[in-house]
Amino acid sequence: MSEVLREARKYEEIVEKTITDRERPLFHLSTRVGWMNDPNGFSYYKGKYHMFYQYHPYDIVWGPMHWGHAVSEDLIHWQYLPAAMGPDEPYDQFGCFSGSAITLDDGRQLLMYTGVSKESQPDGSLKEVQKQCLAVGDGLDYEKYSGNPVITADKLPEGAGSFDFRDPKILRKPDGTFAAIVGNRPIKDKSGQILVFSSKDGFHWEYDHTLDTNRCRYGRMWECPDFFELDGKDVLLVSPQDMLPEGFEYHNGNGTLCLIGHLDENGRLAEEQNQSIDYGIDFYAPQTVLTPDGRRVMIGWMQNWDTSGAMRGEDLKWFGQMSLPRELHVKNGRLYQQPIRELENLRRDRIEYKDVKVEGPDEDLSSSLALNLAEKDSESEITLDGVKGRCVDITMKIRPEEAGRLFDRFTIKFASSGEHYSMLIWRPKERILRIDRKFSGSRRAIIHQRRALVPGEDEAISIRLIVDRFSAEAFIDDGIQVMTITLYTEQEAGGISFSCRGKAMLDVEKYSLE
Repeated sequence: MSEVLREARKYEEIVEKTITDRERPLFHLSTRVGWMNDPNGFSYYKGKYHMFYQYHPYDIVWGPMHWGHAVSEDLIHWQYLPAAMGPDEPYDQFGCFSGSAITLDDGRQLLMYTGVSKESQPDGSLKEVQKQCLAVGDGLDYEKYSGNPVITADKLPEGAGSFDFRDPKILRKPDGTFAAIVGNRPIKDKSGQILVFSSKDGFHWEYDHTLDTNRCRYGRMWECPDFFELDGKDVLLVSPQDMLPEGFEYHNGNGTLCLIGHLDENGRLAEEQNQSIDYGIDFYAPQTVLTPDGRRVMIGWMQNWDTSGAMRGEDLKWFGQMSLPRELHVKNGRLYQQPIRELENLRRDRIEYKDVKVEGPDEDLSSSLALNLAEKDSESEITLDGVKGRCVDITMKIRPEEAGRLFDRFTIKFASSGEHYSMLIWRPKERILRIDRKFSGSRRAIIHQRRALVPGEDEAISIRLIVDRFSAEAFIDDGIQVMTITLYTEQEAGGISFSCRGKAMLDVEKYSLE
């Protein structure tokens, strides 16, 4: 074991003791100490789920990337293990970037990751160069492969760049051989592509073909690819950098992209559908695993690069958490997501309300002044006995009181102390759902709200809202869309209330999560 890794393990073991359970999320995986970003090596190995993650143990800001490590039997309760890797070799001295894991025939676990080093260029400049590397271990300790790096610039196809070449997802083919899909930024158009490499044994790799090409459509570099078959379709997940907005589907900056289609005769993805993976603020770099019972489950980094610095509190002892694991399906050509069913084991104290009437003034809100006043008007705000809490699983079905007569807007406040709160705002006439944390206590002018155009024509909407101590995830209409935010409102803020402009009927099913 290198001195770099030994020191990291010693540090995390000591500092972890200064963070109490109450200071962490209840059921989301957070970093053991320091900083966390992308999920890595999400896998099932020796009877447990393994989650590695991009990790800087020494500070709550991004730094030299290590691999943190945690395991779980149910994807809800996590146990920290010692850091798996550190930047301790010449080929990864500037970071062990993202990657994946798979089980070898001899029972060992193979990690594939991007090593980053700085190298002199023909023009005399010094630039970061990325290449793919391996480590092998037993689920606790890992040894880097003596033949590293295994995929370098000389194995790239013509036109592929070596400066943005990262995040390998290793896969097993039906014939038992291996494939790895890797994000890459071409030299010419610089807009991202996914390259496929093949190996007979997992250790010796050659370029095979290109799976898909961005062609300047969705952002620039495509990071953190994942590829799998699901419900008869082939699905590619990527996280594009520097996106431009397209209506309500994609937003500025770093985002997420799901491409659904089928492989053609050349092994390229013939795209049939494109969509965001998450329509909220804080979700990036998702990775999936196939569970032993055949479910495709996804976890993403529950944060946003554009807000990660500003959202940190002065007294926060850690920074970075993972989303709730989500079961995936393809239905009607779209990606659907549902909270992993194991979450239901945490449910307590069921409370149900049917046909609750929520009403308020139904003025014309066409002017911006009227809309602004409406956001501050709480005269129609109601609460329901027992419907409160900071760790809750609450499903709400909202519909007009009278069919065909749509209300103007319906507001759900949660994690509320009165002064501080976050909101979901549904405007059925436009079919727009907004998630909003601008009153959550943040003192920074960063991204605080996002909107989604909800597909369909039904006058009713169903929202399953899952709130943890530092986050909220809203699953819309059986999971056709998800909106995720992190929030750092004081933990005592557990109020939930409802208000309406117009007349609506509300059904509520609420559980505490313990």
